Amino acid sequence: MPLPTSHRIDMLHGPLVTRIIAFALPIAASSLLQQLFNSVDLAVVGHFARQEALATAAVGCNSSVINLIVNLFVGVSVGANVAVSTAIGQKDEKRASSAIHSSMTVAIVSGVFLLALTLVVARPILTLMDTPPEVLPMAVEYLRIYALGMPFIMVYNFASAILRSIGDTRRPLFCLTCAGVLNAGLNLLLVIVFHLDVAGVAIATVVSNVVSSTLVVVFLLREKGFARLDLRKLGVRRDDLSRILRIGLPAGLQSVVFSLSNVIIQSNLNGLGATVVAGSAAGANYESFAYFVVSAFCQAAVTFTSQNYAAGQYRRCNRIFRSCLACAMISSAALGWLFIWQRPFFASLFTGDAEVAVYAQTRMAITLSLYFILPTYEIGGSALRGMGYSLTPALMTVVGTCLLRIFWVFAVFPIFGTFESLLAVYPVSWSITGIAVLTSYFILRGRAYRRHHPAHQ
Repeated sequence: MPLPTSHRIDMLHGPLVTRIIAFALPIAASSLLQQLFNSVDLAVVGHFARQEALATAAVGCNSSVINLIVNLFVGVSVGANVAVSTAIGQKDEKRASSAIHSSMTVAIVSGVFLLALTLVVARPILTLMDTPPEVLPMAVEYLRIYALGMPFIMVYNFASAILRSIGDTRRPLFCLTCAGVLNAGLNLLLVIVFHLDVAGVAIATVVSNVVSSTLVVVFLLREKGFARLDLRKLGVRRDDLSRILRIGLPAGLQSVVFSLSNVIIQSNLNGLGATVVAGSAAGANYESFAYFVVSAFCQAAVTFTSQNYAAGQYRRCNRIFRSCLACAMISSAALGWLFIWQRPFFASLFTGDAEVAVYAQTRMAITLSLYFILPTYEIGGSALRGMGYSLTPALMTVVGTCLLRIFWVFAVFPIFGTFESLLAVYPVSWSITGIAVLTSYFILRGRAYRRHHPAHQ
């Protein structure tokens, strides 16, 4: 039974740019709301906690740790998207249904695993990162409470990936909107009224994750046809798991190594003191906002390419790549420059400390001015994953971004030792990785078409 058209975007027919934008905008809004869970945490403790700078640093230094812990399985959810999208492109509804149930099982198991892992490693990893001693107790408390929401984070991400694969990006946005409003209200209540500070914002985030994941699962349970989630069919099928991991595991490992490099950068930031950590965390929020706009077009590139590649529509795949790259570069440039233009105002949203605000503005000026370079490797890698090449962009990104950043931290940064010299690694690594991934994309694209359809010229 076909899905209701009100919940679905037809990726195989009709104009592309308008459909890509219609697909990507709800994802961008959803991702921005998801990031706001952490951003609202920072804003509330930055203005209302009893020890503002320390509380802000405690929440901020956890961002890279949380990404490191969850990104492997969030990357695997990309494989779930591709597995379902490919089956749809081939008009194989039975295989699509099987992939959906395998994906949700992986989500549940991975979420429970991450919960246990985070509780165990919270203090050791934050200590290893050279978290300032005065910040460490609050940082550990935040991370351990945050860990309680890990199963719900995984369920939401996989369920949303499934809905995206069938062309539905609006209902995940609805789920996060509800959760985001709840998160903001609980933050203010628990911090201002009950004076729970770091613990309060962590509890609010966990509750919000429970709500968003519950809503998106309810939507899947009420779907019609092959997209309906039937709890009795949960289980991992070997063929489904193989398809999911073939695409998702390299993407997840790339994210882990990428996050590891950011953890190393964060550890060096920690060595510059709590004020620098707080300022960097405040400024980094706006990079996250810009990134999630790029990520939305990446997910459009993966999903549209998967369906059209499986259907043998190669010229349409080429147009998808060009459209997604142009949209991502233009939107990230516009957003980044807006934040730079009004950086005193935007920094003030996350801190009332003048010295912290200076470091926030410095980070914004250095990283956001060239943020439009980042889509070159993100969109190129996404298009390759949609055609079944996941390992190549992962390796390119690991070498061009992750290893370069680690080299920079240990070889270049010690020469200067400044906040600015540490942040300069970001635009340098984006440029090198973009050249490498785009070159790979153009080389492998023709090979992918011939592999899938030997008669293609």
